Amino acid sequence: MKKAAKVLFLLVFTVSLSGCFDDFDDTTVSTSSINDFVYRAMDIFYLYKEQVPDLVEDKQSGSDYNGYLNSFNSPEALFESLIFDRQNVDRFSWITSDYIALEQQFSGVSKSNGMEFGLLRYTAGSDDIFGYVRYILPNTSASNTTLQRGDLFYGVNGTPLTVNNWRDLLGQDNYTINLATYDDNGTTTTDDDTVNQTTNEISLSKVVYTENPVFKTEILQVEGENVGYLMYNNFVSDFNTALNDAFANFQGNSIQHLVLDLRYNPGGSVNTATLLGSMITGQFNGDLFSKLVYNNQLQANNTDFNFTNSFDNGAINSLNLTKVYVLATGSSASASEMVINSLSEYIEVVHIGSNTVGKSQASITRYDSPDYSRNNVNPTHTYALQPLVAISVNANDGVVPSNGLAPDISLNEQVNNLGILGDENEPLLAAALADIAATNRVSTTRQSMQIENIGDSNDLLPHKKEMYIEH
Repeated sequence: MKKAAKVLFLLVFTVSLSGCFDDFDDTTVSTSSINDFVYRAMDIFYLYKEQVPDLVEDKQSGSDYNGYLNSFNSPEALFESLIFDRQNVDRFSWITSDYIALEQQFSGVSKSNGMEFGLLRYTAGSDDIFGYVRYILPNTSASNTTLQRGDLFYGVNGTPLTVNNWRDLLGQDNYTINLATYDDNGTTTTDDDTVNQTTNEISLSKVVYTENPVFKTEILQVEGENVGYLMYNNFVSDFNTALNDAFANFQGNSIQHLVLDLRYNPGGSVNTATLLGSMITGQFNGDLFSKLVYNNQLQANNTDFNFTNSFDNGAINSLNLTKVYVLATGSSASASEMVINSLSEYIEVVHIGSNTVGKSQASITRYDSPDYSRNNVNPTHTYALQPLVAISVNANDGVVPSNGLAPDISLNEQVNNLGILGDENEPLLAAALADIAATNRVSTTRQSMQIENIGDSNDLLPHKKEMYIEH
């Protein structure tokens, strides 16, 4: 695509928002002390510790351990030095200096202006990018504007977006997006398409917002049979009841088919992923859904997650399906991939879209406390770690490939034809409905314009792309 113009598995302990840490004392803590916590935690819990020389050596037993800690001028620098193959293997471990905000985010609470977006390059290899609106969250700043799915923007506050500045520009609490339009120049090929700047702009403001991940449900009909559609955008345990209610609606409408839309779902709670798998099925109660495998010294922590017919002392609304359609893309990660990978050992899963992210590892929040849990945490700082600690495998020990799960029906979203989510004519959903209508026909690979997403709104909140477990 041409550019038309230059400008052109964790233990989560949820806390309240009421500032319950106001009683922290004023004692300062040295960088060396926090570095000590970082090293000790990584030495015990890190999934890839056997591949990191400084962890294999166990610096704590050396005579100059303090000198080693002091050689790093920040906890972040030490943490990064202990990551194994950041570019190819561990792309997901991270450290935070504010675990209070992290805990709020894991409960689905964060700042948002309601505009969920993706980012694309104008041309392959270009540093210049533009944004497109994926969907608008209800009761937000964006929902009070004319902004809608499919709108394009080339800049923020008059500054064109690039691969280097977009996080800073779109990470602000208040900003104005500069809108653009798409021009296919009247041809069916994409090499002459352009994205053109306009003078239109929309101002947006972020506020603390609790997002319900059950974004949309629909009951559709295909050849006289009922099809349930669910767009589910994050695995958040605080909304398990809302998810179960959605399946009650599907039960009440006696659906024969389900289209599960995870195209923008970056992951979340392993427990919730297990519940979702149980809601889709129901006939495998007690069987192994997935398991987490830890590093060699923590094999006793390996954990099974089984299909279940209940949660919170209530019944699960299960559909007893033997086939499910899943819409998944390069923005579908961790727990989303776990659902596809784990269900595929029991029922037929038809994956429509594109390759997923390829993240089958789970993380855990480690605090500076005697047992690294939230209990008796060091009150002098709010650093915490979110390292990868385990890898998820299905009932037959199958893992999600590092290059993601490949689709059965290949279909990329087209930025100039995104469609309306939940509408039977939206391209990805339409592909599922077409396959349902022709169940005796072999699915064929479909080709469309390639979209190279280089980032999205979830990247501004690191926790959103985690797979974790509550305890």
